[in-house]
Amino acid sequence: MLGRRKKVLVALSGGIDSAVSAYLLIKQGYEVEAAFMKNWSSTKGLVKNECPWLADRQDALRVAAFLRIPLHTLDFEKEYQKRVMDYFFKEYRAGRTPNPDVMCNKEIKFKLLYNWAIGRGFDYLATGHYARIGLRAKRQGLRNVSLALSAACYKLERSADEFKDQTYFIYNIKQEQLPHILFPIGNMKKTQVRALAQKIGLPNAEKKESMGLCFVGKIRLKDFLEQKLKPNPGAILDQNGKKIGEHGGLHNFTIGQRQGVKVGATGPYYVTRKDLKTNTLYVTNDPGDKALETKEVEIHSVNWINKNIELEIKNTESGIKLRARYRHQGDLVPLVVKARGKDCYGGNFSKPQKAVASGQSLVLYNEKECVGGGVIV
Repeated sequence: MLGRRKKVLVALSGGIDSAVSAYLLIKQGYEVEAAFMKNWSSTKGLVKNECPWLADRQDALRVAAFLRIPLHTLDFEKEYQKRVMDYFFKEYRAGRTPNPDVMCNKEIKFKLLYNWAIGRGFDYLATGHYARIGLRAKRQGLRNVSLALSAACYKLERSADEFKDQTYFIYNIKQEQLPHILFPIGNMKKTQVRALAQKIGLPNAEKKESMGLCFVGKIRLKDFLEQKLKPNPGAILDQNGKKIGEHGGLHNFTIGQRQGVKVGATGPYYVTRKDLKTNTLYVTNDPGDKALETKEVEIHSVNWINKNIELEIKNTESGIKLRARYRHQGDLVPLVVKARGKDCYGGNFSKPQKAVASGQSLVLYNEKECVGGGVIV
């Protein structure tokens, strides 16, 4: 007697990637249902233009009808406001540069939606992320050291499309979740995904890439922030301590930023530092200025997907050599990671890096594997 078909809930956003993911799973013989998440709308009084969720849901409905699968609409708006948006504004108010996409995946997609799916009997949650999941031999770490792990070791790996790879945004996935997560397009290039969507006639096959804030839509970051964080003018000082202009609020700037630094002096200027106590923005017009460089970082709120590497770092005073990204699509740069107390780790880059911003994520890799990451202090 044949066993029951495995049930998969696909996070259907209205875009091409999740639509093709659902199609592939159906072709592979899974019992597929879909979920559309309503995370944000203009009812919160923060977005003055029309929020795109209605149009996205309409696209998701059209895809679900085309594929003949049920579509659940889940309202996570209250949770998104509390867990993502409140955090977003709090971090900017504190002078840091948060990543809402990272927090959205951590708190909404791979927590609320994941728990909803597993709690209702689905075997897997599938998303349209460009990432892959592999399986390694038990107890295998960087040095193949035998460590006391009882669970099977799954691994999160970069996608076949290096440019589109999205492991940077989903490093907060837990090891115990990996056996229940599917990334159907992880072995495909974006060009292949779009070509397949067109070939099978998906109703959203010509839809463009979504841009803007996670689930909020197309709105200038400055305009969005200033609906909560009011303008607070202060001095702009150059590398010589000379005042060369005024800024409208430190929340509008991040380390290394060039665009938007408007001063009536020889430029362009790059942001090197923000002093919240004096409300001063420090800049330089020297792209080689050492003030733009960072050799060491500290990270908190760390999630280790590869528990073996976590144990090795904690048990090795000299640290472990890994590679890291401190921005999406940034270069993978070598560094040594050391433990610095409870839930706190330090990273020492082999070469100084430019424009490392507090509040962004530092995501760690061992070859193709994403082993974890944390938020830069």
